[in-house]
Amino acid sequence: MSLNSYLLRQAGVISRAQAVAAGLSRDAVDRRLATRRWRPLHPRVYLAEGHRLTDEGRARAAVLWAGPDAVLSGVAAAWWHGFAERAPLVVGVTVPRRRSPASRPGVSVRRRTLEPVDLVEHRGVALTARPLTVLEAAVEMGTAGGGAFLDHALQRFIRFPAVYDAYCRNLGAHGSATARLLLVAAADRSASVAERLLVRRLREARIDGWRAGFEAGGFVIDIAFPLARVAIEVDGWAWHMDAARAGWDKRRQNALVRHGWTVLRYTWHDLVERPRTVIAEIRHEVEVARGASGLAGHRP
Repeated sequence: MSLNSYLLRQAGVISRAQAVAAGLSRDAVDRRLATRRWRPLHPRVYLAEGHRLTDEGRARAAVLWAGPDAVLSGVAAAWWHGFAERAPLVVGVTVPRRRSPASRPGVSVRRRTLEPVDLVEHRGVALTARPLTVLEAAVEMGTAGGGAFLDHALQRFIRFPAVYDAYCRNLGAHGSATARLLLVAAADRSASVAERLLVRRLREARIDGWRAGFEAGGFVIDIAFPLARVAIEVDGWAWHMDAARAGWDKRRQNALVRHGWTVLRYTWHDLVERPRTVIAEIRHEVEVARGASGLAGHRP
């Protein structure tokens, strides 16, 4: 690759190794530094004149400085993926355990060995894959900002099972305890948010006869059509990581079926990605039940 190609591709940033690979001698590189045509950003990583140091440039420079097999991680990776609006002031990079560069101004270094599934390349930069990025960025933001970030990412960019799998692959890593707290809290919040979304969908579709939080057979049904005996259960993300809760939900569903209820289950993603199908299925089940019994519904 030519020198200009490197500079255009990398927001004006280039490493000494890249410059030599592009045909410059070491003396030519040193002359550019001496005449301030290039200025050092990190050891052996430079910004060429005519280029302003941007957030992109800072991120690229950090990975270049950290060396072979270094990857962008944490909030910096979230920004690179497009999950975060602002780049962090300190760029996080991860390097394999066998290497030991120390953190330096503007760059935070983390040493660990990542699974291949947790690594990707995007726009010429190696970085953590989307699921691990979302999780670790949330941890880096802390329990205050991290919770809101995780909710937003789970609703717009990534599915909970993928993030949970990334969490399981990296158990014991720094921040694992905080990651679990954030995941559990997000899972708990998701159920109530999804339930409110379903209520809104039902009202928009002008479907009547339902009750929220209806008690039947010793259980509380999320959304129930009592006269039609149709129960709608809305799953948050908690069941992915809580076997006891998943088992309880299954026992509750079996009990409702034994009492003559038809049970439909939906997730957040069902309500967001295929709302028309969800509403059509609910409408069909309710109308079939009403037609069979000749019952009329009522509006809550």
